[in-house]
Amino acid sequence: MRWLSLPLLVLGVGAAAEAVAVEACDVPPRYGLAPLAVAVRDAACNEHRLWFRPFIDREGRAASLAVTEAETEHLADNGLVAWQRVAGYWRESGTLNALGALPGASSCAVSAGNRYTDSDCRAFLVDNPWSAAFISWVMQRAGVTGFTASPRHIDYIRAAWQGGASPYRLADPASEKPAPGDLLCFLRDRREVLSHAGLLQALAGGTAGHWKSHCEVVVSANLGGDQTLYLVGGNVMNTVAMRLLPLDRNGRIELPPPRERFNTGVELSCSPGREEECSFNRQDWAALLKLTAAPAATATATQLPPRQP
Repeated sequence: MRWLSLPLLVLGVGAAAEAVAVEACDVPPRYGLAPLAVAVRDAACNEHRLWFRPFIDREGRAASLAVTEAETEHLADNGLVAWQRVAGYWRESGTLNALGALPGASSCAVSAGNRYTDSDCRAFLVDNPWSAAFISWVMQRAGVTGFTASPRHIDYIRAAWQGGASPYRLADPASEKPAPGDLLCFLRDRREVLSHAGLLQALAGGTAGHWKSHCEVVVSANLGGDQTLYLVGGNVMNTVAMRLLPLDRNGRIELPPPRERFNTGVELSCSPGREEECSFNRQDWAALLKLTAAPAATATATQLPPRQP
């Protein structure tokens, strides 16, 4: 049986305040938020609802999980199938062609219904991280022009650093405030923690290459004064999940310390005896991509016609 636990927050300050349980994605965006930022937020939130709202709490614990990437289970609309939706992220974002030579990629390019290509495609979805394809799909869905769609997050992190036509600007997550429509990113599988300064040095030196990284969409920040940042990302626990991170009183991210490592650079293992190493939020958060594109999207994600998986 599918199990589901929804993230709740309390609006109001003080013990006497009336508690009202709400969902971050169900609260209308704050007044004055740019239409393009609203479109990005809505596209990510709509997918989170579709996947039964799994989330990681402020302590970095997996608090809910329903359907995952390669399953044949239907999503919340009772029409789309989980693995077919992920294949759609690859196809519709334009990122599948870059991996066309990999086993199963060509099978994901065709419509579902053939048991041979369906099996190959599902294997491709398990073997290849699709978080960057999801972000690229969100940008396409929201009508963000100039975004560097890629199966690798580092490519649009680099584009934001270079400036030019990129709709995003690279910023330090330790010093600038996140807002809906922004992207928060961490570096993966590095031998040492680099943080923002190390990332800048690598980008300037041309050594970032195809570095492994991961980005998520900011969908809400400090909702009702709760000092919490709400992010939605794809391929998080093999689904589309929300992540909660703490904010300080000024609205900046209280970055969790990265996982500890041995001198060899290998991360210490998460185990019952080392619970402190098990937080999903203890990452090398190195990049905040600030949405700077001024043109409004022609339609928000909720106004766009539904797409076929």
